[in-house]
Amino acid sequence: MNAVGASLMRAERAPLPRRRTTRAGAWNADRLYRIVLRALATTVFAIVALMVFEMVQGAAPTLRMFGARFLATTDWDPVFDKFGALPYLYGTLVSSGLALLLALPPALWAAIYLAELARPRLGATLAFVIELLASIPSIVYGIWGVFVLAPWLRTAIEPWLIAHLGFLPLFQGFPFGLGMLNAGIVLAIMITPTIVSLSREILLSTPGALREAALALGATRAEAIAVTVGAARPGIVGAVILALGRALGETMAVTMVIGNTNHISASLLAPGATMASVIANEFTEASDHLHLSALFEIALLLFALTLVVNGLARLLVLWTLGGRRDVARAT
Repeated sequence: MNAVGASLMRAERAPLPRRRTTRAGAWNADRLYRIVLRALATTVFAIVALMVFEMVQGAAPTLRMFGARFLATTDWDPVFDKFGALPYLYGTLVSSGLALLLALPPALWAAIYLAELARPRLGATLAFVIELLASIPSIVYGIWGVFVLAPWLRTAIEPWLIAHLGFLPLFQGFPFGLGMLNAGIVLAIMITPTIVSLSREILLSTPGALREAALALGATRAEAIAVTVGAARPGIVGAVILALGRALGETMAVTMVIGNTNHISASLLAPGATMASVIANEFTEASDHLHLSALFEIALLLFALTLVVNGLARLLVLWTLGGRRDVARAT
C-alpha cells in the first residue's frame, strides 16, 4: 500500500504536459475554431442584412410616393399606379389566425395523447406518420384544396353555414368553395404536424419526477398530465409560434385556394388574398417599375411582420415564465 501511495503522490506532482501555443498564447485549434464559428455567425446576419437592404432598395419608389398610405388603402391598380397593401395584410392575418384557431386544439390533444397516454410503440409510430405530413410539398396541399376540399365546401359545408349561421357576418355571402375558409383549413392541416411533433418532443423531455411527484401527492392521472403540460408551456408556445410563422409565409397552397382578390370582407366564405399570394401571382408579370416596387414593399412588410411575431413570441415566453430570462434563453 505504501508503494502504491508513493506512486500516486509522484503522479500528482508530475507536471501536466503543455500544449503548443502561438506567440499570442492561444491554442492554434481553439483560435481557428473560434474564428470559423464567428465567421459563420456573421454570415447569417450578413445574409439577413443583405435581404433587408435589397427589399428596401426595391421598395424605395413606393415608400417615397405613398408613405404610410400604402398600409391603409385598398386600391391595387397597376394601370393607374395605385397601390395599397391593406387587403393583403388583412388576408394574411385572417387566414393565419383561422388556421391557428382550427389547428391548435386538436394538435395539442394529439401531442398530449402521444406523449402521455399512448403506448410507447404506438406513440412513436403515430408520431412518425404525422411527421410525414410535414414533408408533403405545399403544391400537393393546394391541389387537394382545389379539387377535393373546394367542391365539398361549395356543395355541403358552406350552404349549411349560410342556412344556419347566415345571420353572422362571418358566414354571409355565396358558397364559392374557394376563399378564406378554404385557405384557413388547408393552412391548419399544414401546420398541425409542426405543432404535434414539437409539442410531443417537449412533453417527453420534461422530467419524469414531475409526474411522479404529482401522483405521489394524490393527484389523478389528468392532474399529473396538467402539471407536465404546465411545465412544458414555454416550449409549446414556441412550437405554436413556429407553426404560425409557416402559416404567415405559406405561398403556393394559399395562392391556389384563397380566390385572389384584393377586397376586404368580413365573411370567411368570400375570396381574399395574402401578401405571399400577391407576390407569387404578379411578380413575374410586373413590367412597370412602380408595380415591382410595390411588390418589394409587400415583401418587406411580410418580413417585418414575421419579426414582430417572433418578438411577441419571445415576450409571451417570458410572460409565461414570470420573467425568468435564463429559462427563456434555454427554450
